[in-house]
Amino acid sequence: MMKRVLCLVADGVEELELVAPVDVLRRAGCEVVLAAVGEGIHVTGRNGITLHADTRLDEVVAADFEALLLPGGPAVKTLMADERVLGLCRKFAEEDKGLAAICAAPLILDAAGLLAGRHFTAHASVWETLEKTDCESRVVVDGRLITSRGAATALEFALELAAAWVGPDRATEVAVAMGA
Repeated sequence: MMKRVLCLVADGVEELELVAPVDVLRRAGCEVVLAAVGEGIHVTGRNGITLHADTRLDEVVAADFEALLLPGGPAVKTLMADERVLGLCRKFAEEDKGLAAICAAPLILDAAGLLAGRHFTAHASVWETLEKTDCESRVVVDGRLITSRGAATALEFALELAAAWVGPDRATEVAVAMGA
Protein backbone atom coordinates (compact mmCIF):
# COMPACT_ATOMS: atom_id res chain seq x y z
CA MET A 1 0.00 0.00 0.00
CA MET A 2 1.40 3.36 -1.06
CA LYS A 3 1.17 6.14 1.46
CA ARG A 4 3.41 9.12 0.57
CA VAL A 5 3.06 10.94 -2.74
CA LEU A 6 5.11 13.92 -3.91
CA CYS A 7 3.29 16.35 -6.21
CA LEU A 8 5.29 19.04 -8.01
CA VAL A 9 3.67 22.42 -8.66
CA ALA A 10 4.70 25.63 -10.40
CA ASP A 11 3.01 28.77 -11.66
CA GLY A 12 0.62 27.88 -14.46
CA VAL A 13 -0.40 24.49 -13.07
CA GLU A 14 -3.81 23.33 -14.31
CA GLU A 15 -5.78 23.53 -11.07
CA LEU A 16 -8.23 20.69 -11.73
CA GLU A 17 -5.41 18.33 -12.68
CA LEU A 18 -3.79 19.11 -9.35
CA VAL A 19 -6.73 19.29 -6.98
CA ALA A 20 -8.71 16.25 -8.21
CA PRO A 21 -5.89 13.70 -7.76
CA VAL A 22 -4.65 15.24 -4.51
CA ASP A 23 -8.16 15.27 -3.07
CA VAL A 24 -8.94 11.68 -4.09
CA LEU A 25 -5.57 10.37 -2.91
CA ARG A 26 -5.97 12.06 0.46
CA ARG A 27 -9.49 10.62 0.80
CA ALA A 28 -7.97 7.21 0.05
CA GLY A 29 -5.47 7.61 2.87
CA CYS A 30 -2.34 8.86 1.10
CA GLU A 31 -0.23 11.68 2.41
CA VAL A 32 0.25 13.95 -0.59
CA VAL A 33 2.90 16.65 -0.26
CA LEU A 34 2.78 19.59 -2.67
CA ALA A 35 6.27 20.86 -3.45
CA ALA A 36 6.62 24.20 -5.23
CA VAL A 37 9.42 24.39 -7.76
CA GLY A 38 9.86 28.18 -7.48
CA GLU A 39 11.23 30.42 -4.76
CA GLY A 40 8.19 30.47 -2.49
CA ILE A 41 5.38 28.12 -1.52
CA HIS A 42 2.59 29.93 -3.36
CA VAL A 43 1.85 29.25 -7.01
CA THR A 44 -0.77 30.77 -9.25
CA GLY A 45 -2.60 28.28 -11.41
CA ARG A 46 -3.52 28.61 -15.04
CA ASN A 47 -6.93 30.01 -14.15
CA GLY A 48 -5.71 32.51 -11.56
CA ILE A 49 -6.27 30.43 -8.43
CA THR A 50 -3.47 30.89 -5.91
CA LEU A 51 -2.41 27.62 -4.33
CA HIS A 52 -0.39 27.07 -1.16
CA ALA A 53 2.21 24.30 -1.43
CA ASP A 54 3.35 22.36 1.63
CA THR A 55 7.05 22.88 0.94
CA ARG A 56 9.59 23.85 -1.69
CA LEU A 57 11.30 21.33 -3.95
CA ASP A 58 14.68 22.25 -2.42
CA GLU A 59 13.45 20.88 0.93
CA VAL A 60 12.24 17.52 -0.41
CA VAL A 61 13.96 14.22 0.29
CA ALA A 62 12.95 11.89 -2.56
CA ALA A 63 13.52 8.77 -0.46
CA ASP A 64 10.59 9.82 1.74
CA PHE A 65 8.09 9.24 -1.08
CA GLU A 66 6.71 6.24 -2.93
CA ALA A 67 5.20 8.05 -5.91
CA LEU A 68 5.54 11.22 -7.96
CA LEU A 69 2.53 13.10 -9.35
CA LEU A 70 2.94 15.61 -12.19
CA PRO A 71 -0.09 17.79 -13.02
CA GLY A 72 -0.21 19.59 -16.36
CA GLY A 73 -0.92 23.04 -17.69
CA PRO A 74 1.55 25.74 -18.75
CA ALA A 75 3.62 24.87 -15.64
CA VAL A 76 4.92 21.87 -17.58
CA LYS A 77 7.38 24.15 -19.41
CA THR A 78 8.88 25.25 -16.09
CA LEU A 79 9.06 21.68 -14.77
CA MET A 80 10.58 20.34 -18.01
CA ALA A 81 13.33 22.95 -17.90
CA ASP A 82 14.33 22.13 -14.32
CA GLU A 83 17.06 19.50 -14.07
CA ARG A 84 16.06 18.80 -10.45
CA VAL A 85 12.62 17.74 -11.67
CA LEU A 86 14.03 15.56 -14.46
CA GLY A 87 16.44 13.98 -11.99
CA LEU A 88 13.59 13.22 -9.58
CA CYS A 89 11.61 11.58 -12.38
CA ARG A 90 14.59 9.41 -13.29
CA LYS A 91 15.20 8.50 -9.64
CA PHE A 92 11.57 7.44 -9.12
CA ALA A 93 11.68 5.35 -12.31
CA GLU A 94 15.01 3.72 -11.37
CA GLU A 95 13.63 2.80 -7.97
CA ASP A 96 10.40 1.44 -9.51
CA LYS A 97 8.27 3.96 -7.66
CA GLY A 98 4.93 5.23 -8.93
CA LEU A 99 4.98 7.88 -11.65
CA ALA A 100 1.86 9.73 -12.74
CA ALA A 101 1.46 12.49 -15.31
CA ILE A 102 -1.64 14.16 -16.72
CA CYS A 103 -2.27 16.47 -19.69
CA ALA A 104 1.03 17.83 -21.07
CA ALA A 105 3.03 16.50 -18.08
CA PRO A 106 4.15 13.36 -19.98
CA LEU A 107 6.44 15.85 -21.79
CA ILE A 108 8.39 16.04 -18.52
CA LEU A 109 8.80 12.27 -18.46
CA ASP A 110 9.84 12.36 -22.12
CA ALA A 111 12.44 15.05 -21.38
CA ALA A 112 13.76 12.76 -18.63
CA GLY A 113 14.05 9.92 -21.18
CA LEU A 114 11.40 7.77 -19.54
CA LEU A 115 8.74 7.20 -22.23
CA ALA A 116 10.65 5.09 -24.75
CA GLY A 117 8.89 1.75 -25.10
CA ARG A 118 6.11 2.76 -22.71
CA HIS A 119 2.34 2.87 -23.26
CA PHE A 120 0.98 6.31 -22.31
CA THR A 121 -1.47 9.05 -23.20
CA ALA A 122 -1.40 12.84 -22.97
CA HIS A 123 -3.37 15.93 -23.94
CA ALA A 124 -4.18 16.22 -27.66
CA SER A 125 -2.10 19.40 -27.86
CA VAL A 126 1.11 17.36 -27.40
CA TRP A 127 0.27 14.20 -29.35
CA GLU A 128 2.44 15.23 -32.29
CA THR A 129 5.36 16.01 -29.98
CA LEU A 130 5.21 12.69 -28.16
CA GLU A 131 5.73 9.69 -30.40
CA LYS A 132 3.49 6.66 -29.88
CA THR A 133 0.94 8.44 -27.69
CA ASP A 134 -2.23 6.41 -27.10
CA CYS A 135 -4.76 8.81 -28.58
CA GLU A 136 -7.79 6.62 -27.78
CA SER A 137 -7.51 5.98 -24.04
CA ARG A 138 -8.46 8.51 -21.37
CA VAL A 139 -6.21 6.94 -18.72
CA VAL A 140 -3.35 4.52 -19.40
CA VAL A 141 -1.63 2.25 -16.89
CA ASP A 142 1.74 0.78 -17.89
CA GLY A 143 3.23 -0.89 -14.85
CA ARG A 144 4.06 1.83 -12.31
CA LEU A 145 3.42 4.60 -14.90
CA ILE A 146 -0.07 6.11 -15.05
CA THR A 147 -0.97 8.85 -17.53
CA SER A 148 -4.12 10.70 -18.48
CA ARG A 149 -5.35 13.21 -21.05
CA GLY A 150 -6.26 16.30 -19.08
CA ALA A 151 -8.70 18.23 -16.95
CA ALA A 152 -11.73 16.36 -18.31
CA THR A 153 -10.20 13.04 -17.21
CA ALA A 154 -8.80 14.24 -13.87
CA LEU A 155 -11.27 12.33 -11.69
CA GLU A 156 -10.83 9.07 -13.63
CA PHE A 157 -7.08 9.56 -13.37
CA ALA A 158 -7.33 10.22 -9.63
CA LEU A 159 -9.37 7.08 -8.99
CA GLU A 160 -6.92 5.01 -11.06
CA LEU A 161 -4.06 6.37 -8.95
CA ALA A 162 -5.95 5.45 -5.77
CA ALA A 163 -6.59 1.94 -7.11
CA ALA A 164 -2.93 1.44 -8.04
CA TRP A 165 -1.35 3.07 -5.02
CA VAL A 166 -3.78 2.23 -2.21
CA GLY A 167 -5.85 -0.63 -3.60
CA PRO A 168 -8.91 -1.15 -5.78
CA ASP A 169 -11.25 -1.71 -2.84
CA ARG A 170 -10.29 1.59 -1.23
CA ALA A 171 -10.59 3.39 -4.58
CA THR A 172 -14.10 1.98 -4.99
CA GLU A 173 -15.02 3.11 -1.46
CA VAL A 174 -13.79 6.63 -2.26
CA ALA A 175 -15.67 6.68 -5.57
CA VAL A 176 -18.92 5.53 -3.93
CA ALA A 177 -18.55 8.07 -1.13
CA MET A 178 -18.10 10.76 -3.79
CA GLY A 179 -21.31 9.71 -5.53
CA ALA A 180 -19.82 7.81 -8.45
